[in-house]
Amino acid sequence: SPWVLLVNQSRLVTKDGHCNIEFGNIEYSSHFAYLGDVWTTVVEIRWRFVLLLFVATFTGSWFMFSLLWYWIAKSNGDLNAQNRTDGHVQCIDNVNGLTTAFLYSLETQTTIGYGGRALTGHCAGTVALIIIQSLIGVFINCFMCGVILAKISLPKKRAKTVTFSDTAVVCLRKGSLCLLIRVANLRKTLLIGSQIYGKLLKTTTAPDGDTTILDQVDIDFMVDTGKDNLFFVCPLTIYHIIDRSSPFYELSADTLPQQDFELVVFLDGTAESTSSSCQVRTSYIPQEIRWGYSFLPIISRTKTGKYCVDFSNFSKSVKVSTPHCAYCFDSDKGGIDNLGFQVIDIHDCFVNH
Repeated sequence: SPWVLLVNQSRLVTKDGHCNIEFGNIEYSSHFAYLGDVWTTVVEIRWRFVLLLFVATFTGSWFMFSLLWYWIAKSNGDLNAQNRTDGHVQCIDNVNGLTTAFLYSLETQTTIGYGGRALTGHCAGTVALIIIQSLIGVFINCFMCGVILAKISLPKKRAKTVTFSDTAVVCLRKGSLCLLIRVANLRKTLLIGSQIYGKLLKTTTAPDGDTTILDQVDIDFMVDTGKDNLFFVCPLTIYHIIDRSSPFYELSADTLPQQDFELVVFLDGTAESTSSSCQVRTSYIPQEIRWGYSFLPIISRTKTGKYCVDFSNFSKSVKVSTPHCAYCFDSDKGGIDNLGFQVIDIHDCFVNH
């Protein structure tokens, strides 16, 4: 169906806000910049790699210290295979092999302490090693707990509860031809200081023949109360007025589907519950903009005085009477100025003839 072809069409920003871009030919030395910012790198990687790092870090540290404990026990002659003399003083009780050394390392770092294995206090090296392992264990615990907490509380998780309409519509609104988009906050907690704006991405060619791919043009969106500090308690219908300053002014109902551009819409705000800033993104290509349609109403009031939002009509639209193009709409209102028209005096014209 045409809709299937539409969804599969490539775009810079997907409908759920992910950027579809790939970096190539990056110098090998640039990859070390990611290691310089380990915290951000670890927080941004996928959950599967975070869990793998979690298991590998703890298991690896237990094993590395178990080798040191095994080396101390072997150097002191504490292993079962070694011949012990009468009156032999052990450094660690009940560590007589690599397996028991690993168990002792695990019990030390996790502070389990079953009681079967313990330091005797007769070897200075064991005291220093247990201090080092305890400090490193605390550092690993703090780092991994911080990473998991940071990933759970990422602002993009809050952004998943903000949704845009699947399509945009073009129709008349309060005497102006407008491009309309719906946006809804699915949580009852507000987004404080919300701002909505758009970027029109298209390929442009300068008069000198220079081609710019993904040229960005600002698109102003607003609601009836303005465009800043929105009261985002219920779904909002944002609109862009298609006037002479709008990049959509030259379009019409016939030429819109043949255009090659992408309209990216952004919503910035601060989560009320966590005070973390988040950004929600979506995009619309020409085939997702319906000329001559208007959104169905979704907000009603019940008999008990409560306001009800029907999300089944959130992205639905109905055909309405709409001018064929913005140029036609201005002409119907009394014509438009021809900036190239030259004004002359009629008397001078007859004299010259």
